[in-house]
Amino acid sequence: MTNFSLSLDTKWLPEMEELLEQDGPWHKWELFQLALQAEDSLAIKDFDQLQSLRYLPELEPFPHQTETARRVLHEMRGRAILADEVGLGKTIEAGLVMKEYMVRGLAKKILVLVPASLVIQWTKELQQKFGIPAMAQKKEYMWRQYEVVVASIDTAKRDPHRRHVLDIHYDMLIIDEAHKLKNKRTRNYQFVKEIRKKYCLLLTATPIQNEMDEVYNLINLLRPGHLGHSQSFSSTYVDGKRQAKNSDQLQGEIKKIMIRNRRSDGGVEFTPRRVESIPITLSPEERELYDGVTSFVRDKYRNERGNVNALSLLTLQREVCSSREAAFMTLYRMHQKAAEGSPVREEILKLIECIKRIKTHSKAAKTVELIKQINDKVIIFTEYRATQNYLQKYLSEEGITSVPFRGGFKRSKKDWMTELFQNRAQVLIATEAGGEGINLQFCNHVINYDLPWNPMRIEQRIGRVHRLGQKRDVFIHNLSTIGTIEEHILRLLYEKIDLFEMVIGELDDIIERLAMSKSLESNLVDIIMDSRSEKEMALKLDNIGSVIRSFRHIPAIDNSVVQTP
Repeated sequence: MTNFSLSLDTKWLPEMEELLEQDGPWHKWELFQLALQAEDSLAIKDFDQLQSLRYLPELEPFPHQTETARRVLHEMRGRAILADEVGLGKTIEAGLVMKEYMVRGLAKKILVLVPASLVIQWTKELQQKFGIPAMAQKKEYMWRQYEVVVASIDTAKRDPHRRHVLDIHYDMLIIDEAHKLKNKRTRNYQFVKEIRKKYCLLLTATPIQNEMDEVYNLINLLRPGHLGHSQSFSSTYVDGKRQAKNSDQLQGEIKKIMIRNRRSDGGVEFTPRRVESIPITLSPEERELYDGVTSFVRDKYRNERGNVNALSLLTLQREVCSSREAAFMTLYRMHQKAAEGSPVREEILKLIECIKRIKTHSKAAKTVELIKQINDKVIIFTEYRATQNYLQKYLSEEGITSVPFRGGFKRSKKDWMTELFQNRAQVLIATEAGGEGINLQFCNHVINYDLPWNPMRIEQRIGRVHRLGQKRDVFIHNLSTIGTIEEHILRLLYEKIDLFEMVIGELDDIIERLAMSKSLESNLVDIIMDSRSEKEMALKLDNIGSVIRSFRHIPAIDNSVVQTP
């Protein structure tokens, strides 16, 4: 029989005697209640509830934002395209989703990739509004040291940073301005595809801009195979690059992965938009240059049709309406490329001589007059870098403080320019880089110095100031030179079809139902270049405007998902 050695542990007796002597504290009602309250506060009573809202006492999201976060969590399993119209708060929706996954213990290592100009803005919003300890990536070691990193996608895709990013398995990846990933052949697309991620959000106000393949490429980043292989997608859903077939079925599939809230859906009140068109009369010297360039463009297009880019020729014509500086730079480059002694070279030299005779700039003078009349902060949008440089110099000579904003600036300089505009300068002169991402609600005046033909770019411009948080009416001042191509486009896009009063989603629906084989921009190029006279061109533009306007009064079948133009 085996013998067992037993010993009595009496170390607990002194503590037990003390508890007996003091009668507790095991039965104190107050401690029990506190313990119960602690457990109750941590308990998730309803899985459909957003737990993160209890940890965000300073944030009051709009109903459409909380509903979006709920749908991403429960219906889309953390992989979605957030495609709200400009100004509806996609960043807030992404922050809610991120916070929710963190609170539930489902996400810890998180990467946010954005354009360089938005890194600091995203970092501040996550820290201040959501209490998320996000860090703006600056040094190589930061990829691994911090759990939530906000970085420029252009930095992340380059070595040595690329190696670190691809070595880490992220719980969540968020990409802002994701429409830049529409082309699967780009380095950005391939890089994002290689990043290992459990959950992924793509944010864009313009998921479809040109072709059907764009939305397929975005969805394929989130759920490869959701729309089938590229060939089966084309055969099932595509009828030409820009036309959809089986659209009801396609919309059903898109709904499963994309959420698009529209301003027209209601629920969010925006301040009114006040639109003003400002006609400008060219000086005799400016008119001589415009007429000369117009003849040059039309002759070159007709003589070299098929071998010349119509859009590039029209760009020269539009540059004349912008500034002599912008036109000069383009003419100079064309002169350099033209053969020595060719008639084209001689024509270009004559146009350059016309530029030298121009001593005043009518549009710039009108802009100064307008800025002084406004007597408040103003954003000026121009299409051309040369015009931007000229305007900054001209405004300075008139005693108006201004700062430039353009795509070539590094992140730190963009942040600095934004800060200077808010606190010191009266005017921000921006190229199209200023039309994406940055929030400037402290300003409520926009001057469209040049007019883009792409309606989505118009909405992106206005969206910098006309967004959630704007408390004042927004004033949009459109400049156009009388008797030029600029005046025709203004009349079509901004008067004939009321583009500025129309939300961009409404225009998307109209263009889709018009079944255009090309983009609106391409159709305009064809009309202008193929018209034999100003009268014919004006008539064609009026016709297309009337058709678009008539479609505004015909309700769309389904506005709940992105329409394919």
